[in-house]
Amino acid sequence: MASERKIVADNLKRVLLKEYVMQETARAGFGGLDIQRTPMGTRITLFAERPGIVIGRRGASIKALTYNVDRGFDLDNPQIEVEEVANPAINAQIMAEKLASALERGWHFRRAGHSTLRRIMGSGARGALIRLSGKLTSQRHRTQKFNAGHIKYNGEPKNLWVDQGFSTAKLKRGTIGVTVWITDPNAKFPDEIGVVAVEVPAEPSGPEEAPPTEEAPAEPTEATPEGPEAEPKAADPTVEGEPAVTPEGPAVPEPALDSTEVASEDGPEAPSKAEPGEMPTKPSPETKQAKAAPKKVAAKKASEKKPAGGEAPKKKASASKKKTVAAKKGKEAD
Repeated sequence: MASERKIVADNLKRVLLKEYVMQETARAGFGGLDIQRTPMGTRITLFAERPGIVIGRRGASIKALTYNVDRGFDLDNPQIEVEEVANPAINAQIMAEKLASALERGWHFRRAGHSTLRRIMGSGARGALIRLSGKLTSQRHRTQKFNAGHIKYNGEPKNLWVDQGFSTAKLKRGTIGVTVWITDPNAKFPDEIGVVAVEVPAEPSGPEEAPPTEEAPAEPTEATPEGPEAEPKAADPTVEGEPAVTPEGPAVPEPALDSTEVASEDGPEAPSKAEPGEMPTKPSPETKQAKAAPKKVAAKKASEKKPAGGEAPKKKASASKKKTVAAKKGKEAD
């Protein structure tokens, strides 16, 4: 039983120490107390909203607090450290004290409770619960709760992620107890399961081989001599049916024109002169017909253009007579 009694005595000493420090640092915004035993003594970490008030001018306040703790609680070489609370809105003890102070200043309990809850949730907390107990509206005791988000009431998640603070508001009707629970913004509950997509590494694949294609057999080509003097051979003009080969490529043979088309486009062919020593040849009937064809076409066109009634020739004749008469008169006048 000696060990159990020692544990109970140590815990009682911790609770009394916390209440004493809370009373001494009420103006500084007490945010919590952490007590650890080390080989060098007992280290006490004090969390406050305004650490400057706890330290005092030239450390006078914290030295006096350390001396009183050493004398009143029988601790082994106590050393007090002060740390500032990073976000007071998610500290349960600070928010409980502020809510109790608001009730003492005359705020309605519903207005004070909802305002505190909105401030806590607006600071990023995952959940909050505020409970007010006492004579709120009449002489009869009652309890009012304000909650939002997720709150764990028991188990390991409550011990790890839920912060609890308590304070009292002394009113004319009586004392009102203020209890605040706040869930840490980084809380991870066991019932929350996340599914993570696993990326399967792609298998390394070699270069894709193109399907084999059947190549047409190459046509044999004549080897030509290399060098600046090498020129393409001209085709023999005596061989009929083969186009002449030029450096740019084989010439496309032109289609032969009909004899009538040649005669109509270029006009009648002039009779070829016989070279000396050769006998003149008589034109064939086909060439005679080809020469006569354009003449017939021209005569036909002239007949179509000639106006009916013979008016045009008379006019031309009268105009020529007038010119001759005018010429004769001019000679006589001279």
